[in-house]
Amino acid sequence: MTTRVLMVDDERDARELFRQNFRREIRKGLYEFNFAQSGQEALEILRDGTPPEILALLSDINMPGMSGMELLAEGCKTWPRVGVFMITAYGDAATEGQAKAQGASNFFSKPIDFPRLKEDLARAIWVAA
Repeated sequence: MTTRVLMVDDERDARELFRQNFRREIRKGLYEFNFAQSGQEALEILRDGTPPEILALLSDINMPGMSGMELLAEGCKTWPRVGVFMITAYGDAATEGQAKAQGASNFFSKPIDFPRLKEDLARAIWVAA
């Protein structure tokens, strides 16, 4: 079964970074990545609801317009089964605590530890299914 993942980051190179690091899993049909460059665009994709549904949301925190934390709050409220992973270049314990208190499944600082992200993503999706 293919799992749809929505990656939200205003930096264009994030798309290629995730495609490169998940290329084997994508090729095997384990993951299908969708990309949004803003929190608002991510909400539109989630609201579309086109099957198969998105089971994981990976979001940068610092973005223009709607921040990742605002997206987290809306996402957890409206789509409680979607695992939300927050990603930031400016991670600290207070921000991580705030993200987890608002419902984030996990928190990653850049540069991303992709092996750990893959493990945590697989675990979160297994629990949601």
